[in-house]
Amino acid sequence: MSREQTSQRRAAQSPDEGSAACRTTSAATDARAETSPAAVPAQIEAELRAFEAAEARRLGLVEEVAHWHDDNPRQFTAEERGRTTLLFGGLTAAHDALVECGLRALGYSARALPCPDQDSLQCGKEFGNRGQCNPTYYTVGNLLQYLMNLRDRHGLTPDEIVRSHAFVTFGSCGPCRYGAYVTEYRKALRDAGFAGFRILTLSQQGPKDGIDPSATGLQVGSAFYLVLLRCLLAGDIINVLGYRTRPYEIENGATDAAVRASVEVVRDALRRRRSVLRALRRVRRIFAGVAVDRLQPKPKVTIIGEFWAMITEGEGNYRLQRFLEAEGAECDIQIITVWALYNLWLVSHDIRESTMLRRRKGEVDRYEGLAPRLGLVYAAFWRAVLKLVFGVWARTAGLKGYRLTDMDELNRLARDYYPNQIRGGEGHMEVGKVIHSALHRKAHMVVSVKPFGCMPSSGVSDGVQALVTARFPDIEFLPIETTGDSAVNAYSRVQMALFRARARAQAEFEEAMRETGLSRDVLLRRRSCGSALDYPRHRVVGTAANAVYDLR
Repeated sequence: MSREQTSQRRAAQSPDEGSAACRTTSAATDARAETSPAAVPAQIEAELRAFEAAEARRLGLVEEVAHWHDDNPRQFTAEERGRTTLLFGGLTAAHDALVECGLRALGYSARALPCPDQDSLQCGKEFGNRGQCNPTYYTVGNLLQYLMNLRDRHGLTPDEIVRSHAFVTFGSCGPCRYGAYVTEYRKALRDAGFAGFRILTLSQQGPKDGIDPSATGLQVGSAFYLVLLRCLLAGDIINVLGYRTRPYEIENGATDAAVRASVEVVRDALRRRRSVLRALRRVRRIFAGVAVDRLQPKPKVTIIGEFWAMITEGEGNYRLQRFLEAEGAECDIQIITVWALYNLWLVSHDIRESTMLRRRKGEVDRYEGLAPRLGLVYAAFWRAVLKLVFGVWARTAGLKGYRLTDMDELNRLARDYYPNQIRGGEGHMEVGKVIHSALHRKAHMVVSVKPFGCMPSSGVSDGVQALVTARFPDIEFLPIETTGDSAVNAYSRVQMALFRARARAQAEFEEAMRETGLSRDVLLRRRSCGSALDYPRHRVVGTAANAVYDLR
């Protein structure tokens, strides 16, 4: 800048501002002259900051910093319990139906939302933020559709809906955007005309991190979680029985009818506060009446991935389970009990890591770890209880040979590929499950389904799977990212991978026939219509090949 331009700019300043800046500069210069040399640099920095602030004020660049605040109306009192309907959803149809009855048995007015569809996706995109993963759009849009239906078809005003309804969901943290779902719910609800609608969040880690204490209408304690646990365990068992049976049923639709009848039996037990174990005995009799033919070589496909995407049974994963079954596959699904075991394992792992911090520095305190030890005992106790109850209930329902995943083994298998310190989503479990399937011959094919852009799953886990599949080439691994509008592309990729898995299942079946010395004529003579409870012991991957070994 030339001297003339500088002079003109100084002349344009107001007399007061110019004289004030000059006085400040001259006063600072005089003060610096009297200061020791060591303090001069700091004083110069202070002068520069003061000059910068003065110039910013003069130019109008100073703005009030208003930090964003998420208003969270979660007040739900005990007096409101009788006139407030708790809405929830997002699990399988069996789980949602059972949880609805369980909550009603506790005295709540509860209603499970229907499975999200494509209209839910579009509604969620209309009122949600851009760039979200599609489970957000599906679940948010599903809630909005239900509320809009109350408003448009049943004549309720938005104020009446807000006063008489609340939504219950689980919260989270870490890199997964699932932790931001609650905020997305409130944003979409506000923009759709339901401002102030209550979102009650529960913690995945249990009662200690439960909902806001002001929400006393929802009593989150041992009774609440025990009822929830019973519903989830029973739903897991019924779902596994259904997926084991449906591909081999002789009468089309018999398995679906058995699943619906079984869910209703357990619902009745929950409604009347009777024994779920006794209800599972009736479930056993229901499935025993479903005739199956296990001597049909079918590829076994394990479905893993992001939690919501791999368990939903609707458009959120392109109805993947039903599509695989229609293509002649047997689905090996993931159950919620395993997710609960994973969270308990995380508690134990983190406690051990925290108690080792001082020991690694060589500072061992003789009183160290009394509370952590109690925490380890607590976590180990609930892991043992969960495994015991699941085992007893599964055997009672006729679910034979089903073993829960060993979390320590998954960690051991995955830790060389995926550090267990990386959290979010399923963590290291996705990698561990693929390796476990390859080592223990659990699946001909593994499909990892996740939303497009899912950071923990597609961004991290899938990057590791390339190395895993290179070292375990016997497993057919297929990642599927869902966006809600590319079902044809996903189906095409599944069909190509399923062709190879089907060939492996057929070859395995032929090998079993050669080893046992059984011909096709002998198999046809010995083949009989067994019940759905007759599941062969595990020797190889395919159910048909295992059935051949059992006939030997």
